[in-house]
Amino acid sequence: MTPSKTKGTLWHSLLISAALAVTLGEPDTAVAQEGMTVSPTMVRDRPRDVYYPNTEDLREDEMRVIACGTGMPTTRASQAAACFLVELGNGDKFIFDAGAGSAERISSLQIPYDFIDKVFISHLHADHFGALAELWIGGGLMGRQKPLRVWGPSGPTEDLGTAAAMNALKLVYRWDLAGRVGIVDFRGYGLEVNEFDYKGENAVVYEDNGVTIRSWPAIHSLDGPVSFSLEWNDLKFVFGGDTFPNTWFNEYAKDADLAIHEAFVAVPTMVSKMGFTPEQALLVGTQVHTAPEAFGKIMSEIQPRMAVAYHFFKDFDTTPAINDRIRTTYDGPLSLAEDFMVWNITEEDIRVRMAVVDEDTWSPALAGKAEPPGGDADRETFSENSGVPVDALNYSEFIISKKWDGVDEVLRGVYNEASEALGREFVYPGD
Repeated sequence: MTPSKTKGTLWHSLLISAALAVTLGEPDTAVAQEGMTVSPTMVRDRPRDVYYPNTEDLREDEMRVIACGTGMPTTRASQAAACFLVELGNGDKFIFDAGAGSAERISSLQIPYDFIDKVFISHLHADHFGALAELWIGGGLMGRQKPLRVWGPSGPTEDLGTAAAMNALKLVYRWDLAGRVGIVDFRGYGLEVNEFDYKGENAVVYEDNGVTIRSWPAIHSLDGPVSFSLEWNDLKFVFGGDTFPNTWFNEYAKDADLAIHEAFVAVPTMVSKMGFTPEQALLVGTQVHTAPEAFGKIMSEIQPRMAVAYHFFKDFDTTPAINDRIRTTYDGPLSLAEDFMVWNITEEDIRVRMAVVDEDTWSPALAGKAEPPGGDADRETFSENSGVPVDALNYSEFIISKKWDGVDEVLRGVYNEASEALGREFVYPGD
């Protein structure tokens, strides 16, 4: 199977691009290539070799996948840990894994946080869910107005499953939440968990709005990890998470349009670059993870329209080894993933580009109306749900007694400025 479900040639892709290009009909146009014209002034719809977030609408039948983390457990500035965003033409968006460092990538895409409230975790290594707290609490602060929903597998024991991990996360951040409740719009600070049986074989774990997400077991470190598929509109996305090659994947990942699977750092590179002993490199690189040569065997078996290799540091001096080892066992369509790589997937074609993003982002647009803080009512609800006494959700007299009133006059000025600018009275606390 090729990137096009009909004709898989580069020429076919060029013909599709030409057919989709907008002919603007300006009197002074220059011919870009046969069948296409561009305007010197109307540039929004001009074909681009890169993706600028928030500039391209998805077609109703289109899927877009963005790599928000492709690297290793030790994150670095150029690569976050595992995270892939799937956007569908029906408006749905899904995050698969949220590894350390990936929240910054998601922020750079400037998608309203209400639209990215569904996270599917393949397993509970830090490089696959380490940024969840930032997405949860940071997303609430930056405009999400509904709980963050998390799906993840059970474990071999109850305390090794996703539900236990999320409950522990709530406990870890209880002080953080207790210090925010009552003074911010608290609707986006909920965390809902949906734990499913990791032993389910191609089991449906999500089904809504024409989208079906299935899971099956993966082989990695302990019992518990899973791989996922997402099916919608006759398109199929597969995310392997971390796994040793297995027959579940070979069976259930077939017919994928985009199949993402780890191809771990080559064993010699682990010794030279990471300081591993040969014994450790062989075990980690071939038994705990999938070696590039084995990745190629898997893709030759399932024959996706596009194979995507990730989970390695993509450097100028290490990438050739990954590619060459994969090519000893696989000669089909291949992307060696890096952060902000983008795949636009339709029945006709798969287009691969890089995104160009803004690193100095603030809050994206809100999907709904903002609400003022809930004050004591929110504190009482939080107290009931968490067990934290209401009295502990405000400053004690010990702390209040040392507040310096020497700044009250200038701070009242800020309140007065807001009152005059907005035509509403904002009363300074304590007045």
